[in-house]
Amino acid sequence: MKFVLAMTAMILLACQSDDNTMPQNSLSFLALGDSYTIGESVAENERWPVQLANQLNDRGIEMESPKIIATTGWRTDQLKSAIGSDTELKENYDLVSLLIGVNNQFQGRTVESFVPEFEELLNTAIELAGDKHKVIVLSIPDYGVTPFGMSRGEERIARELDEYNRVSKEICDRYEVKYFDITPISREAKEDAELIASDNLHPSGKMYGRWVELILNDVTELLKK
Repeated sequence: MKFVLAMTAMILLACQSDDNTMPQNSLSFLALGDSYTIGESVAENERWPVQLANQLNDRGIEMESPKIIATTGWRTDQLKSAIGSDTELKENYDLVSLLIGVNNQFQGRTVESFVPEFEELLNTAIELAGDKHKVIVLSIPDYGVTPFGMSRGEERIARELDEYNRVSKEICDRYEVKYFDITPISREAKEDAELIASDNLHPSGKMYGRWVELILNDVTELLKK
């Protein structure tokens, strides 16, 4: 009888040990934005949120396919409306990204009108993550260096987007949210046509890959906490 009990205990311990080594549930990722997040003019697997999730999986961090709420042309107010009307949102996500504002600038909206709308979206992202440290924000890329942008005033676009990015970073710093400045990478497209998609306006999959290279280590550490 003692032998049987001892064997039973050993089996239970082995089972517990196996349970501890089982992979955790996949982590969820919500990506909020506009054309730069939905990946206008690139294949689905070239979108930067998809590339990021794949890279994290390669590092042993199990990620679900990103849920993307983004459409080409959206301003901050349109993204807010879309989030509010999405009935399939989870209560919390393990990672939430935000990249928005280029269409506010493109459509002539003022930076002053952008500030409260961006701050509200940032608060929404924090609520959806349940933790400010699970939120990341990417700066607005500079489309002024693309063939399309150059025809609309490269220097003016750069100046206005710099101001948009300045205020968005200030807001992120105040909320202690991680902010990634991908704008310098976007400006390399002036000398490297491979960083521009076939529409002569949006980033290519190669450029999105460069963004992922920039943020990958920090996001990896964020998700391990």
